[in-house]
Amino acid sequence: MLIYYITDRTQFPGTEAERQAQLLQTIRQAAAAGVNYIQLREKDLCVRQFESLAREALRIVRAEGPSRLLINHRTDVALAVGADGVHLTGTDIPASDARALAATGARAGRFAAQFTVAASCHSAPEVRLAEAHGADFAVLAPIFEKVAIARNGIGLEELRRAARKDRTPDLRAEAGDTRRAFPVFALGGVDPQRAQLCAAAGAAGIAGIRIFQQCRDWPALVLSIRSL
Repeated sequence: MLIYYITDRTQFPGTEAERQAQLLQTIRQAAAAGVNYIQLREKDLCVRQFESLAREALRIVRAEGPSRLLINHRTDVALAVGADGVHLTGTDIPASDARALAATGARAGRFAAQFTVAASCHSAPEVRLAEAHGADFAVLAPIFEKVAIARNGIGLEELRRAARKDRTPDLRAEAGDTRRAFPVFALGGVDPQRAQLCAAAGAAGIAGIRIFQQCRDWPALVLSIRSL
């Protein structure tokens, strides 16, 4: 199972400076433990503050290991700081447009050629749309309850449909067709016990905020999820 940590410094106590320091320390721990993706989500920051934080987070991720840093919502910030990719919400530009922007920069030698595009989705049809637009993977939510906004989860069956868990693979080799499974990450109320249910439903990985920011033993948590 792949692991996708979504940041939220507002869950930490203290002043803004103290919260950012705790967030960067958590990012360091996550990267050192080998988390696959870290999404810098701090959406309440102004662009200048967000870009500054992104640069520092990227420096830490690069120093610690192979984790990939994705920037929430702002493709422009992701490209400006040289991040590994962007996480798009339903109101953002399509994945195809973000990829085109990254490709233009790569051809000009300004950005790396490999740019990851993730997409937030809330149903199986939205996952199919993200796939059609060229996203690398989808983050489907909320699988279980979302207490903060009193929203019921969409459930494991929707995850199963999105991940095409029970679909017979189409092995036809059509011209230029290199079919592969489209990864779907499960987000929303996922804890270590529920992670196993998500894996059984076809999730390629687990995404979360609280499950990771409250972690006291990153290596153990990463190992337990990755072994599912």
